[in-house]
Amino acid sequence: MHLLMIIIALSLAGVIRFCTPLSLIGWTTRWQRSLFYFVFPPLLLLMTTVAIVVMGYHGTMLGWQSSLYSYLLAVTFLIFAIISLIKLAYQGWQSIKKINGYPEAIIAGKKARIIDIPVPYSAQIGFWNPEMVVSQELLNTLDQDHLMAVIAHEEAHANYQDTFWFFLLGWLGRITFWLPHTNNLWQDLLLIREIRADQQASQQVDPLLIAESLVIVARKINNITLNNSPEIMVATFHDKVLSNRLNERIDALLTESENNICNSLNLSYIFLTFVPLVFIPFHC
Repeated sequence: MHLLMIIIALSLAGVIRFCTPLSLIGWTTRWQRSLFYFVFPPLLLLMTTVAIVVMGYHGTMLGWQSSLYSYLLAVTFLIFAIISLIKLAYQGWQSIKKINGYPEAIIAGKKARIIDIPVPYSAQIGFWNPEMVVSQELLNTLDQDHLMAVIAHEEAHANYQDTFWFFLLGWLGRITFWLPHTNNLWQDLLLIREIRADQQASQQVDPLLIAESLVIVARKINNITLNNSPEIMVATFHDKVLSNRLNERIDALLTESENNICNSLNLSYIFLTFVPLVFIPFHC
């Protein structure tokens, strides 16, 4: 019976991901759609393995004999998921520990860590209470108005707790990298995350300033990668996909408010992933 549960869960996860629609739609619907197709399959697999591990390999369920092999398969996947989570958490902790050694300054009225790297860079680093990190090159590249636009964007990430939620989403993606469309959905969520932060920042600063900041930074990075060795990580800005995503961010900033991404999330489908746990009382 446990093996049947695994087969059903894998089949559902595979079919849901295989049938993922990739057409471009409104940002709010696209956000909800991408979340569902990205989150539901790994959560279903996790709940199925938890249910099997809790029931064990002794006894029967609904008249079916439990299987040691299905139990070991569930344990293996659960251990893999736990190790992946610990590894990601350790990497995050290492990043936090590293940025704590950088000098702190007030940038556009906000606290930030200043890192000395040869590229314009800004980010929120941490988990639930992240710290803002900006490079000295970014401060040298942007004037005060454009810098305030970048800071407003990073503050939006902090308000949405993006570092924490995308840490968990990244974990779900890592443990189900083998499912169809995992990377496509992940990249889509990353794009929508940036657009959502852009839209909230546009309530504080002129959207044109945000769009201009994106173009200025992209051009600066392009010049750096042309004049330096390809080892610089930001050479990925040459990638056609990333260039298209930059255009999408700018287009989203210039569209009407009706295309804004809704802050509320409809995650009611998550309760369906707990269905495998319902079978635990039937194991004896």
